[in-house]
Amino acid sequence: TYREEMKIRAIGLLSGGLDSTLAVRLMHDLEIYVQAVNFHTGFCFTNTRRETKGDNNPNPAGGPSDALSSAAKLGIKIDITDISEGYLDIVHNPKYGYGKNVNPCIDCRINMFKIAAEKMKEYDAKFVFTGEVLAQRPMSQHFDQLGLIAKRSGLEDVLLRPLSAKLLPETLPEREGWVDRSKLFGFHGRSRKDQMALAEKYGIIEYPSPAGGCCTLTDPSYGKKVKDLWNHTDKNKLQWDDYLLMKTGRHLRVNPDLKIIVGRDEGENHFLGQFKGQRISVEPNEVPGPTALIDLAPGEVNDEMISVAASIVARYSNRNSDGDVISVIVKASGQTDRNLLAKPYTVEEVRNWLIT
Repeated sequence: TYREEMKIRAIGLLSGGLDSTLAVRLMHDLEIYVQAVNFHTGFCFTNTRRETKGDNNPNPAGGPSDALSSAAKLGIKIDITDISEGYLDIVHNPKYGYGKNVNPCIDCRINMFKIAAEKMKEYDAKFVFTGEVLAQRPMSQHFDQLGLIAKRSGLEDVLLRPLSAKLLPETLPEREGWVDRSKLFGFHGRSRKDQMALAEKYGIIEYPSPAGGCCTLTDPSYGKKVKDLWNHTDKNKLQWDDYLLMKTGRHLRVNPDLKIIVGRDEGENHFLGQFKGQRISVEPNEVPGPTALIDLAPGEVNDEMISVAASIVARYSNRNSDGDVISVIVKASGQTDRNLLAKPYTVEEVRNWLIT
């Protein structure tokens, strides 16, 4: 409409979490025409949940997500951009290092904001805004880091953080009067009380856990699996499949040369089954139980490794008693299936191998 054409346009980075949703709603109320943008890195919990449920029709942009839901509720358009190609280079070699786990947050934000800067011309946007809150995230949201990210991304003076704007230097949108600084906020720290109060005021009832985050790279359990693999493999040779597999199942490091992945439920068994052509799988033959993958290329697997995997499968299968021997089936691409008898390991043996 004519009214929309006359509005100042801005790109809002929308994860679908509480903070970014509030920032978009605030800008909308200040009569900014918002074009939401969401970046798909391949490391989002939402995608992981979908993948392990065996959905055969995933949305190429990342499936049903918090960002899509939030945009729909706010009544705004959203551009979901897949930036997973080349993203592993950032994960493997971040210039500004890692956070507490394996999260290269500063490099990640710089990369996203560079792409957002490129999209400004596409959407005729005057500035970019985010839901970042000063001192909320330990690695990327302290005062100096916020300034560094703005500078390195090339956005600098056209990057607005409306939830903490009153605690940050004035930006071009504020100086030009496109946004009234007096109506912005000065949120600070890890507490979400102020945001939750604002959400209540706006009538925003449903949103993801405020203390959570979308990225699996910040998750301690996932981080331990990744660090374990990095300690035993050249990380620059790893592919997306390696990271997908670390999102699901029990991971057992038997020795420096052998890791086995075991499904914990039917959904995870289905997910692991998609990798049978690339890795040798072991499954119970006559009783309910897990699918296990030997996390090596088939040519690197020997009979001793298969025997270990079989006994692990027996450990987690449904048996009449702890010592019951079960029949398992070993499957490898291009080879005839094999049946083996496997005696389960003890709880103590398996516990020592678990990567948790």
